[in-house]
Amino acid sequence: MKFVFDLDGTICFNGEPVSEKILTCFDELKRQGHEIVFASARPIRDMMPVLPQRYHSSTLIGGNGALIYKEGSLVYSQPFTEAQVQKILGLIEEHQATYLIDSEWDYAYTGPEDHPILRNLDTHHLANAVPMASLSSVVKVLILTAIEKEELERKLSVPDIVIHRHKNEETLDLSPKNIDKWNALKVLGFDKGSYVAFGNDANDISMFKHAGYSIMIGHHESLAPFAKESIPLNDDVEINIINRLREIARSGERYSDLWSPERA
Repeated sequence: MKFVFDLDGTICFNGEPVSEKILTCFDELKRQGHEIVFASARPIRDMMPVLPQRYHSSTLIGGNGALIYKEGSLVYSQPFTEAQVQKILGLIEEHQATYLIDSEWDYAYTGPEDHPILRNLDTHHLANAVPMASLSSVVKVLILTAIEKEELERKLSVPDIVIHRHKNEETLDLSPKNIDKWNALKVLGFDKGSYVAFGNDANDISMFKHAGYSIMIGHHESLAPFAKESIPLNDDVEINIINRLREIARSGERYSDLWSPERA
């Protein structure tokens, strides 16, 4: 069976790495022949610090599906086009916006020195912070602050740009059109209904819609209609995740063929 996990707010919490309790459960699943995939809004470099070395060779989907890292190598990248980048930069200048812009590995940052995003930004110093003009490509744009941010969001809401609003941090997360976690799973050869998905946010909708079974951690209004069940975000969340994983693994195929066209 294939299991796909979002990271932040799903299996790791408060900026801390995935706990050894959950990792021990993953080790158990892998020994039983199950496949573990991680799919995050984080770029690949920022996924590494919350996973132990033994999982760095796992399949990692980063940047909401713009990047795929497998067996220690980047195997897929889908950046913005030059025209899209110029449009975004023009609006950033117009609205005096600050940002975190990611290439495949390096990044450009102009945000406040005390912004919460810095807690998770290249904490292992794997990349270089460079001026925007020095980035070889742009795979993800995070708007942090802006004058008239709602108006900026309206102007960015065009068919070839996907926007996820992170309400907790009041940020706008921009990806190229058709880039999402489900698209990355398709690139990896996943079929509809062939995996169990765990997530907690709107950027998990695409992989929930096509999962055989989907479990939401906590509650997100936009994600909830696509979840088969939810696990409360409380002091017992980790042990409850572990218990459900073991139950699903034992139950086998009855969870792997629950997708239906009506959910797409």
